[in-house]
Amino acid sequence: MKEIAGEIRTVVENVKIKLLAIDQEAANVKPSFDKWSKKEILGHLIDSAANNHQRFVRAVNNEADNFPTYQQNDWVRIQQYNDSSWKSLIELWAAYNKHLSDLLERIPGSSKSSPCNIGKPEPATLEFVAKDYLRHLNHHLNKIIGQA
Repeated sequence: MKEIAGEIRTVVENVKIKLLAIDQEAANVKPSFDKWSKKEILGHLIDSAANNHQRFVRAVNNEADNFPTYQQNDWVRIQQYNDSSWKSLIELWAAYNKHLSDLLERIPGSSKSSPCNIGKPEPATLEFVAKDYLRHLNHHLNKIIGQA
């Protein structure tokens, strides 16, 4: 888990500067009616951090196998990220991911196989969820940076 934590920290350090270089107007633009803006994508990553934070902590107590799934489109719609400050979203995203990386470093190795509900028929292991969180983070950040 320490390796994943370090990779998350590196991503935040490397990408935060690039995100701050995108201006507020560009961050608001939706590529099409059914596609998220940069703000909405970053908001989705904040939501993902919040949901995975719960999974990570609950998994250590073996309480994540029945955790509710994340309804991403509803969360983004309800929170109306395009009405938020781009800089504030970046700061929240960076701080939340730094917190998650600290948390992942502290999770005991004995919890890596704890089950986590991710909306599939069978729960995944905590280690899989942490690795998948990093993959998901990079995937969406590449979309934001690639649209710049």
